[in-house]
Amino acid sequence: MMSKQTKNIVLGISAGIAAYRMYDLVGELKRLGNNVTVILTKDARNFVSELPLKVLSSNPVYCEMFSAELQSKPIHIELADSTDLILISPATADIIAKMATGICDELITNVLLASRCPVYIAPAMNTNMWEHFTTQKNIETLVTKLGYKIIPPEEGDLACGYTGMGHIASNEKIIKTILYGEFDTKPLYGKKVIVTAGGTREAIDPVRFIGNRSSGKMGIALADAAYNMGAEVVLVSTVPCEKKYQVIEVESAQEMQEVIESEFDKADALIMAAAVSDFRPIIASKQKIKKKNEDINLELTRNPDILEILGRTKRDKQIIIGFSAESENIEKNAKEKLEKKKIDMIIANDITVPETGFESDENAVIILTRDGKKEILQRQPKTQIARYITTRLSEIFDSIKEVKKT
Repeated sequence: MMSKQTKNIVLGISAGIAAYRMYDLVGELKRLGNNVTVILTKDARNFVSELPLKVLSSNPVYCEMFSAELQSKPIHIELADSTDLILISPATADIIAKMATGICDELITNVLLASRCPVYIAPAMNTNMWEHFTTQKNIETLVTKLGYKIIPPEEGDLACGYTGMGHIASNEKIIKTILYGEFDTKPLYGKKVIVTAGGTREAIDPVRFIGNRSSGKMGIALADAAYNMGAEVVLVSTVPCEKKYQVIEVESAQEMQEVIESEFDKADALIMAAAVSDFRPIIASKQKIKKKNEDINLELTRNPDILEILGRTKRDKQIIIGFSAESENIEKNAKEKLEKKKIDMIIANDITVPETGFESDENAVIILTRDGKKEILQRQPKTQIARYITTRLSEIFDSIKEVKKT
């Protein structure tokens, strides 16, 4: 393969064992006609040597911020202004944390702060370090706030003796991503995904309603994630928001049901993250109910179970994902809902935990699927959980394709 266009690439190598693979990466990028400049973090010199990188790149190798031999003007500005893209590979937890917080104690972090070019990050680290809340929070910041692109680590045998997520992506994948965008794909492209968000309100009178504490943050995060993965998204929300995709605002459970049913026939998936009221008043007063010196009886009737209705009627290739907010017997109750409603996946969470309950920016969930699999996602940003769920959704679609082929 040949590069579409010669690029000036800054490769930042941080102090991980995967740094040795950068010798081959530099050589291949150079062979494809690109101009590569290597910047080492101070500790990266414990893993790779400057001389081979200098020979392979045909350029000086930089490390120190201040060098009388190599610069006549601020080197971080010169490098930032002359590069077309920056690749940090391997990206350790340390360098990711510095990038997310703007710490500039290395030449490469100064270059990043001064540059306006695309930035790609290829993380590599111990599984526990990768899955740690702070690392995931920092990754979230880099992606959502700074627009950096992550070349995700893979599962495999790690140098530390672990087997799991944290193995650096292959050089081939890194090259195809930064030069051709081949792995910067949209796995939900061509799919229509309905997402619901927020808590419904069931009118008692023009002023009062029966409602719940749902903020809608999880549903909106899911809609954003699906959209970023290429899906045609319809967000049915009780929370007003402006998005690049279609947002239909509703208030009551019946309104939400009507919109979903009108959209579902042409949809490939429904992610039901909204907290839908189980009951509504039989009669909603058209006038404000006046306060009197006596009790009133409020008669309630059940709302339709949207998930159960659609679970019974959906086509084989349609995917439905539900949520189960529980205060006790979390897994047991979620499993019963999964089976009763005949849906494909259910996401259960404990609403009694303040850090991950209603209105929180974080969550911790149990994922149960129809084929009996179970996954536990520890406390992390809802946006990160949303990306994981939508990735799992794309994998389900892929498995449907494979079944069709066989």
